[in-house]
Amino acid sequence: MKTTIYRLVVAVIAAVVLSGVAVSCKTAKMRDADEAYDRGEFDKAAQTYRKIYNKLKKREDRWQRGEVAYKMGLCYGRLAQSSRAGAAMQNAIRYEWEDSMAYYYLGQALQRDGKYKEAIEAYDTFLEWKPGDWMATVGKRGCELAPKLKGQNTRYTVKVAKLFNSRRADMTPMLAGAELDQLYFASSTDKAIGTVKSEITGTKRFDIFVSKRDEDGKWGRPEPVEGELNTEWDEGCPSFSPDGTTMYLARAVRKDAPSTVDLWTSSRSEAKWGAPAKFEVTADTLSAMGDPAVSADGTWLYFASDMPGGMGGIDIWRINIKDKRGTLENLGEQINTPGNDRFPYCRTDSLFYFASDGHAGFGGLDLFRATLQPGGKWYIENMGWPMNSAEDDFGITYGTGESGFFCSNRGDARGYDHIFSFVKPDLKVWISGYVLDKDDEPVPNAVIRIVGDDGSNQKAAGKPDGSFRFDLQRGVNYVMLAGAPGYLNGKQQFQSDEAEEDAEYNVDFVLAAMTKPQVIENIFYDFNKATLRPESKAALDEMVQVLKDNPNVTIEMASHTDRVGSDAYNDKLSERRAKSVVDYLIAAGIAPERLKPQGYGKRRPKVVTKRINSQYPQFAEGTELNEEYVMTLSPEDREAADQINRRTEFQVLSTVY
Repeated sequence: MKTTIYRLVVAVIAAVVLSGVAVSCKTAKMRDADEAYDRGEFDKAAQTYRKIYNKLKKREDRWQRGEVAYKMGLCYGRLAQSSRAGAAMQNAIRYEWEDSMAYYYLGQALQRDGKYKEAIEAYDTFLEWKPGDWMATVGKRGCELAPKLKGQNTRYTVKVAKLFNSRRADMTPMLAGAELDQLYFASSTDKAIGTVKSEITGTKRFDIFVSKRDEDGKWGRPEPVEGELNTEWDEGCPSFSPDGTTMYLARAVRKDAPSTVDLWTSSRSEAKWGAPAKFEVTADTLSAMGDPAVSADGTWLYFASDMPGGMGGIDIWRINIKDKRGTLENLGEQINTPGNDRFPYCRTDSLFYFASDGHAGFGGLDLFRATLQPGGKWYIENMGWPMNSAEDDFGITYGTGESGFFCSNRGDARGYDHIFSFVKPDLKVWISGYVLDKDDEPVPNAVIRIVGDDGSNQKAAGKPDGSFRFDLQRGVNYVMLAGAPGYLNGKQQFQSDEAEEDAEYNVDFVLAAMTKPQVIENIFYDFNKATLRPESKAALDEMVQVLKDNPNVTIEMASHTDRVGSDAYNDKLSERRAKSVVDYLIAAGIAPERLKPQGYGKRRPKVVTKRINSQYPQFAEGTELNEEYVMTLSPEDREAADQINRRTEFQVLSTVY
């Protein structure tokens, strides 16, 4: 697991002075367990503490049982076995172990078990002893935040990547190759080449494995990388130069001393990786350095270290790969915390991922996304459920789109890490509708253009039935234009919203035919006058836009009256009304030479169209509403027919203006 690849800073255990002859000094086994813990051999130390604990059964052993339970809990915590760690800390408290840190570690273990209410109680008890403690405060805040985050829909789907996982620990996946068709990761599976088991975990030491994807998109069974890369020691956390010829990795060489983790490189020759060479960052031989990640442009190497000069715990640093001198820098307090901030991953120059237990989260290490803002600051956000869990979640790598892999020890009582796949499906946002003429007849094979303020530009032909459909992006302003031979262009504006859900929007275009008169709806005059009423403004403004969208046309603007009154009276009234409309259009910026006013009085009664028939079923399609026909109708239908005849229309005269 990750503690093998990267040595955690061992917590300071207070010295104890045991009373009584039988415990006047530590037993040999207790010294062995303490020394194993100090060396980072947590599995070995836990087994020894357990044997000691089981032998302390007398009443006078109560206090020492508390000490052993506490130290055993520390081991289980390092091994990410949260249930065992919590039980051990509860025993330490029950036996009145005097170190208040037992409550902090109990809260941490309960939080990692997802028992947030109980964890808050433990943190609160510890904060009574040490008010304002930073890590306990962050832990409590995470317990309060986690249920809220879990209730939010992130749309991620997370699955165990069974093909890559063994019965041991598998971690830190990294996609590689020009087609992202290779997955490298570290594993302590029995297939690892080493023969010596890790004193830390009791499993084989880590080697780097690779799986390759075939032309059908199927991943092959993982195998140890070829060449001299893997050794008897621990190798893991692979990252690659942009050209894929250099691997950066963490390597833990252990020679009868606490585990030391350093950064190494390996060069590829054809399909084989060469023996690792140490990547020197500083002359510091005491600090651990691991979790390497190469920036997207290959300039920087990001890594995690407990070296002096950080925020506390483990911090993320970076150094220029080609020019190391004077370029080493800590990423600062926006990213780093007094806790542990690790496993960096650079997706782009402005999109950065890492794992942390110092930013409030579900428990253990959580995955965080950092987005660089225009002002130079990072916006940090927890990636939410199910990317994060109460246990450790870390080591993310992206493939195509919003998909990739990460590792987690969720659901494994032994604390072993495993590889998980994730995908965030693209939101499906469409706009669809119909292109119709003013008589509600479909305009076949219309051409629709849609331009977005995100730079997108789409063009497609509508179907014979007038329908169309486009894929869109969320939160974009669009301008749409529809056109067809024999019709004036029609324009629509549209903005897709930011909702995190699939959506389909409907927009219809109504195009004006150039071969026949087109009624302008909702033009109103005062009785017996040519004065336009205010409620006509919307329809007239729409006409202005049509003329602006079709700047090459000239039109006749015609006004018609009903059958009531003399021909001479109706001709003059209709001429004045047509002139009023033209004057409005000229005032709105339309050139006068594009407009010809014409009054037809009652000499051109309307012929019933399909659209009129749908509104007035009593009038058969194709019927001319002349005076002779209207006089045969009921009084109510006469009024309806007269209303239809009272209209303002335009007719395209030319398209060469």
